[in-house]
Amino acid sequence: MQRRNLIAVAAACFALPALPAVAQTEISWWHAMTGANAEVVEKIAGDFNATQSDYKIVPTFKGTYPETLNAGIAAFRAGQAPEIMQVFDVGTGVMMGAEGAVMPVADVLTNAGMTFDKSQYLPGIVAYYSKPDGTMLSFPYNSSSPITYINKDIFTKAGLDPEQPPKTWNEVWDMAKKIKQSGAAPCGYTSTWLTWIHLENFAAWNDVPYATYGNGLEPGGVPELKLNAPVFVNHFQALADLAKDGTFKYGGRTSEAKQIFLAGECGIFTESSGGLGDIVKSGMNYGIGQLPYDTDAGGPQNTIPGGASLWVFGGKSEEQYKGVAAFFDYISKTEVQEYLHQKSGYLPVTLAAYDATKTSGFYGQNPGRETPITQMMGKAPTENSKGVRLPNLPQVRDIANEEFEKMLAGEQDAQATMDAIVERGNAAITEAYGG
Repeated sequence: MQRRNLIAVAAACFALPALPAVAQTEISWWHAMTGANAEVVEKIAGDFNATQSDYKIVPTFKGTYPETLNAGIAAFRAGQAPEIMQVFDVGTGVMMGAEGAVMPVADVLTNAGMTFDKSQYLPGIVAYYSKPDGTMLSFPYNSSSPITYINKDIFTKAGLDPEQPPKTWNEVWDMAKKIKQSGAAPCGYTSTWLTWIHLENFAAWNDVPYATYGNGLEPGGVPELKLNAPVFVNHFQALADLAKDGTFKYGGRTSEAKQIFLAGECGIFTESSGGLGDIVKSGMNYGIGQLPYDTDAGGPQNTIPGGASLWVFGGKSEEQYKGVAAFFDYISKTEVQEYLHQKSGYLPVTLAAYDATKTSGFYGQNPGRETPITQMMGKAPTENSKGVRLPNLPQVRDIANEEFEKMLAGEQDAQATMDAIVERGNAAITEAYGG
């Protein structure tokens, strides 16, 4: 027994020390995706994690787009910012103004030794998320374009052609009235994001100015809103008139109206192309059409990107930045972009993924799915359609939403509404510029 114990002790003394486990570098990714799009986030992160063992992407849902932006700002001030944060399109100006808080994505990639060629990305998207000198600031993860969805079964019940979605706003109004009056559905038309779809994209798509100085993209002075022009007043008065008997049903300031459409309450719905996943998941017999245009304006021109991009906070370690670069390189891969585009309805951010999807016959098998891309890329942008870039665009949107809600409650007409948006919005913009 004693001899056996001595052997055991000797073996223990000469045993090789255990090698320490190599720790993964965790990369936090704060996002605002829900439903089918949240499932896409989890799959992409999980698939990346499975391809290597050095880094682990940890996605965390932080609420709506505005809530996620506010959470990120608060976290940065507290010294607890994530490595990656998804920021919706209107937060671009806010993030651009936060010098020192963010690391340009172009620098993240090149510093990590990645080959970075922005010509591989869709031009309109890259331009929106870049500085005037062309430096790309954030990674365009989920870019979208607003489109029209219809419930084909409701169209059929109303005596409308389910293969002919409305092309103009006058057609939307007429079809919505017919749906309501026929009893095919409780309401004819609803929409998410009135500010993004009916203000920012309405201006771009119809080639009318949203604000001076190229909608805030051009230097030279403080932009002033042009949203009380007759084309906007007439458009919103039509919406207000339809709301009186429920032909138009207001859902809320962001994406709440999607649930109204999914419940079969309305036959026509304008929403982000990124809303497609939940519509497909619902099993609805749906159709897709272009964003309607105003026949009294200069459209259709081109839509501007919605959705969101991925921003990288400053103050992180070299290893964390390498992990972020590896992840961005991964989600730039053609097969990953094809999956993201085809599963979610968001645009493929690379030309290679767009070409591969087209070559595969996907668009022929899925009518309407190419519409958001052709809307954005069909024509070269004009001064009115390059996008909107204000340092406090989320605040201007809040002002507009407050006035829209007064209008839809019957408290004021469209002229008073748009005048109030311009007056209050200009005051807020001037203050943001230090005036």
